[in-house]
Amino acid sequence: MFKKVLIANRGEIALRVMRACHELGLKTVAVYSEVDARAAHVRFADQSVCIGPGLASKSYLNIPAIISAAEITAADAIHPGYGFLSENSEFARLCAKCGIKFIGPTPEAMLAWGDKVRARKNAERFGLPLLPGSTVLEDAKHAKSEANRIGYPVIIKASGGGGGRGMRIVRNDDEIETAFSSARSEAESGFKNPDVYLEKFVERPRHIEFQVLADEHGGIWTLGERECSMQRRHQKVIEESPSPAMTAEIRQDMGERIRTAIRETGYTSLGTLEFLMDEDKKLYFLEMNTRVQVEHPVTEMVTGLDLVSLQIRAAAGEKLEMPDTRPWSFRGHAIECRINAEDSRTFAPWPGLITEYFVPGGTGVRVDSGVYGGWRVPSEYDSLLAKLIVHAPTRELALVRMRRALREFIVGGIRTNIELHQMLLDDREMIEGTMTTRTIERMLAESKPVKA
Repeated sequence: MFKKVLIANRGEIALRVMRACHELGLKTVAVYSEVDARAAHVRFADQSVCIGPGLASKSYLNIPAIISAAEITAADAIHPGYGFLSENSEFARLCAKCGIKFIGPTPEAMLAWGDKVRARKNAERFGLPLLPGSTVLEDAKHAKSEANRIGYPVIIKASGGGGGRGMRIVRNDDEIETAFSSARSEAESGFKNPDVYLEKFVERPRHIEFQVLADEHGGIWTLGERECSMQRRHQKVIEESPSPAMTAEIRQDMGERIRTAIRETGYTSLGTLEFLMDEDKKLYFLEMNTRVQVEHPVTEMVTGLDLVSLQIRAAAGEKLEMPDTRPWSFRGHAIECRINAEDSRTFAPWPGLITEYFVPGGTGVRVDSGVYGGWRVPSEYDSLLAKLIVHAPTRELALVRMRRALREFIVGGIRTNIELHQMLLDDREMIEGTMTTRTIERMLAESKPVKA
């Protein structure tokens, strides 16, 4: 096992990893930018190192600074969390070159699954269902030709990224040239990789993802699925597990296919395979995230597993001893709401001083957060303040529990999206479990403006 882990991240995920490390008896090193000097993850780490100014490109994305911080503190492993450098294969390669263990997949496995076009080839090779799509597009003319072959509507997607960036929905030939140009530009800006490809666009899909864990001794576990359809502009807002749309038969079939793909590609660590589900409950592979997910707590709540601890142990070379259940047995139902510092009407980020902070509690309530009263939310980073997670024996009780917890959550001094979540929890599709990726868009169009 490692002795000291540097956590190359900030906010709630840095604290989440830190807690797992401390429970494993490991020392921790926090890195921070100048604007994060008073951040909670800095306070609770055993050591901390400033790695640059507030701009992420000069701090949390500064690979030489992070490697240097690990070397001067004698950290023998780095956990990247999610976002930032978590899916950067070059960073993983440099860690290995410097004798530091990257807590995640190998650079080769990350490249095999992290690039969306390569991932589609792997999915096809190992029997995962795919939407009609293209290879990397050479130019607008190629894009138009492929779009006509696939059939409109199509979606242009960045090969090297995700999170809604570098994506454009195209419905006819007249839109293709502008969409291709803007998607490439956004992909280059966001991921330093301008490659884009086409995929058939499904109008009202569900977004479902499967959690996988693999160790270095051939152990592979599929840990069920998460429902992530409640999203806005490709950004997830509410997640839950299990999915209301899933059947035991589909779960078992997809679990076996995923296990085969993971085994054949030699993947180890945590990973998440994302799918679209159409109205006939057919699943189509989208992409794989080669890291811990923001929404991993809902899987932890229904499986009883500490995924981050297992990820660290697997990276240390341990043979994980867990039941080989296919699929994993769920314990009740879990829901997660992402609490952001943003205006509920305009969705504009809302940085500033938190004057009051009270988190809900009680049976089945968990809050993963990296903020506190008196903390000034910086404008330089993502607006996520906390993840509110509830667990209950049934989905109906989980919804009731989440509504109660949202009423108790107090954040003073800035605006948050708590009121938006309260609206979403009362939406008919959310209550019935029939949500799609268009649910929030439809609800906002039907509703009156949310009060500030």
